[in-house]
Amino acid sequence: MGGDSRLWEIDGARGVAILMMIVFHTVFDLSFFAIFPVDVATGFWRSFAYATATLFLLIVGISLVISHDRAAVKLSGFPLAQKFLLRGAGIFALGLLVTLATWLYLPQGYVVFGILHLIGVSVMLSPLFFRLRAWNIPAGILCILIGWFVTSRTSLPSPPLILLPLGIHAPVFWSVDYTPLFPWLGVVLIGMGAGAFLYTGGTRHFSLMPLPDCVVRPLSFLGRHSLVIYLVHQPVIILLLALVTGMKVW
Repeated sequence: MGGDSRLWEIDGARGVAILMMIVFHTVFDLSFFAIFPVDVATGFWRSFAYATATLFLLIVGISLVISHDRAAVKLSGFPLAQKFLLRGAGIFALGLLVTLATWLYLPQGYVVFGILHLIGVSVMLSPLFFRLRAWNIPAGILCILIGWFVTSRTSLPSPPLILLPLGIHAPVFWSVDYTPLFPWLGVVLIGMGAGAFLYTGGTRHFSLMPLPDCVVRPLSFLGRHSLVIYLVHQPVIILLLALVTGMKVW
């Protein structure tokens, strides 16, 4: 797939995650706007949403290791860490824009700490974890277990908003996208640990069965432009549903 340094399987897997996200959000909107009666809070579609987020965040972790190992050829110390601090801050800023947009459009369930916030913070924190290499896998599992403990034992009736990123919230809380550090940072860390095994030095260390270009190219295109697609896909879905059904979206 071309002569550049991109890894087609990473872009392709990210493209699959993008398609899964679009499918789920379309089903979610059908339910949210009462167009079609489908339960997205439990059962298959809830599991589908978890699988989508998990795939995304595993790829984030693997990609961080690839990016770090390639950048470490020319950078070290603070300049290397700064690369990820700035990148993460940019993604987090986009998350804040999502917060603002959803607060204006859906104040009763706006995004406080969604997947873009999580990815931004994870990227900023990643310099603390690169040296762990494969040990990020047990660290990630521990993070997930902490998330389970926090979720199952939270008893604070009205915890401060600043604790929301950690997974601590009031018993009655709802957001259209809530992806706290515990447990979801753990998935990123597991991806970083896997990346240390599979892509040491930023190169692939295993063989892959070649796939037809007609499959790889569209998925890779989606994967390369995943951030833009993430930012625009919901307004596009909602507008298309409005055109087809005549529903009011504002």
